[in-house]
Amino acid sequence: MEKHLTVKIYGFVQGMFFRFGAKVEAEKRGIKGFARNEDDGSVYIEAEGNEKDLSQFLEWCRKGPALAKVEKVDFEFKNELKGFKSFDVK
Repeated sequence: MEKHLTVKIYGFVQGMFFRFGAKVEAEKRGIKGFARNEDDGSVYIEAEGNEKDLSQFLEWCRKGPALAKVEKVDFEFKNELKGFKSFDVK
């Protein structure tokens, strides 16, 4: 079943290729959505795909790329989809 996932990642995550790493990880799993930097220093992601792939993607978000230092991850799964066509870096 397709789900919508919102994720907010806190820590030393901007400028560490987090958004681009998320794009690579999402595309490996057929996940659509976007990743963007927020003014508070966090990275915000919306992603859609099947629940198993989203769960694996969320596990990647808890670690991020090698240079990132993730301190906290907030997330929420929803049933309502937005119908993203690709995974974009904003």
